[in-house]
Amino acid sequence: MTEGAAGAVLRLSVLDQSPIRSGGTAADAIHETLELAQICEHLGYHRYWLAEHHSSPGLAGTSPEVLIGQVAGRTARIRVGSGGVMLQHYSALKVAENFRMLETLFPGRIDLGIGRAPGSDQRTSRALKQGSGAPGFDEFPHQIADVLGFLHDALPADHPFKGVRAMPSGPTAPEVWLLGSSDASAALAAHYGLAFSFAHFISHEGGPEITQAYRRYFRPSPYLAAPRSSVAVFAVCAETEAEAVRLARSRELFLLRLYTNRLAPYPSVEEAETHPYTEREMEIVQHVRRRTVAGTPAQVRGHLLEHAAAYGADEIVVVTITHDAKARVRSYELLAEACGL
Repeated sequence: MTEGAAGAVLRLSVLDQSPIRSGGTAADAIHETLELAQICEHLGYHRYWLAEHHSSPGLAGTSPEVLIGQVAGRTARIRVGSGGVMLQHYSALKVAENFRMLETLFPGRIDLGIGRAPGSDQRTSRALKQGSGAPGFDEFPHQIADVLGFLHDALPADHPFKGVRAMPSGPTAPEVWLLGSSDASAALAAHYGLAFSFAHFISHEGGPEITQAYRRYFRPSPYLAAPRSSVAVFAVCAETEAEAVRLARSRELFLLRLYTNRLAPYPSVEEAETHPYTEREMEIVQHVRRRTVAGTPAQVRGHLLEHAAAYGADEIVVVTITHDAKARVRSYELLAEACGL
């Protein structure tokens, strides 16, 4: 734990996208996720979230609900959850059942982070939602209400599925977060009285204002009495600033390829340094760098505290990806030490 701008305790957590390194395999990525989770628990991070992406040659985490069980089974204290489940693809009942099962297996440690993005290209999204009954974007607010109703056996009396129970039942329920990089999920989190996490690593545009509006319009609920927010930031720590900046080059090329529809595994630093960037590509890279934190432990700690103050956040969720798995572990180690975890 470290102290925020007003002296409040600031928690540090982890979001793992299970990156597939060039020269590595998807199986390597999953095993590295499991190993990193155990290390991060030992280091003192508060929670460990698993992302959901589909049909990607660079990201292996398609099923956070499966990985959560594996991570929680290999750890003892750290909270484990989804960052997040892309609810538009699934039935509210099945999501509630998955997370009630996880909560039963690991009571008091499970988070259900819900996302609105597809986590895929449009064709893959159609495959995930195959069938005439699949909900559209306009159904997302109702899906959230249904998930909450199923999780807590509290569907309204006039609900068509009143009496249907998400099993296994129990005295506790997962902690629910809404995730987003725009004002839509923030508004829903405030309306339903849920925690909210802003994805700064995806988009930094308007983030502090959106999160502050969430806190201002938050409505207390049976799930949460006061607003709770976090901000997810991409960060790389190394012994020197130059080395951290060098390690971050891989992400610049990875996102460049993503934005220009040239999907590929996570590139090495050497691939990134030798790529023949065009003028337009360098503009994209410069945009990526504006939401990247890279430096020494002290520099990264300082930047994260600035983000926490700007967002009024109680927690920073750190996204760190490097081509070298050992460098990723070392980055989390250095940050934990700098922040006194």
